[in-house]
Amino acid sequence: MTVEKSCGAVVYTWQNDLPLYVIIRSVNGFFGFPKGHMEANETETETALREIKEETGLSVSLIPGFRTEDEHLIPFTHKDPVMKHIVYFLAEYENQPLKAQEEEISAIRLMPYEEAMAAFQFESSRRILTQAHQFLQQKGE
Repeated sequence: MTVEKSCGAVVYTWQNDLPLYVIIRSVNGFFGFPKGHMEANETETETALREIKEETGLSVSLIPGFRTEDEHLIPFTHKDPVMKHIVYFLAEYENQPLKAQEEEISAIRLMPYEEAMAAFQFESSRRILTQAHQFLQQKGE
C-alpha cells in the first residue's frame, strides 16, 4: 500500500465579527479545505502555505497551537490502494480576493460554519472544521 502525505489548512477571515471559512470544491465535486502533496525537503507548514497560495491565491498567516490530522483510504486511484495522510493547520487572511486554481478547483466560497458543515460530504471534514471553529471560540477571537 502506498502512503501519500498532504498538508493544508482550515482558512478563515472575519466578517461582521464572525469567521467565514474558505471552502473549495474539487473538480471531482467534493467540498473541503485547500491542501496538497508535500514536495521534497518541504516542512509541513511550507507545504500548507504553498498549497493554500496555489489553490486559493491567498497569502495567509498560520495560527499557532492548532494542528489536526486525517487519514483515509483511496481504494481506486492506482493498482494498489493509497493511504492518504493529511495534516491541517488553521490559517487567517484579510482583504484578499479568492482565486481558484482552475486545474484542481471547480469553485471556491466563503461560508459560515453552519453552511460549510452542511456542504461537506465527509464526516472527517465536519470533524476538522468543528475542531478549528471551537479552537477560535476558545481563543476568544
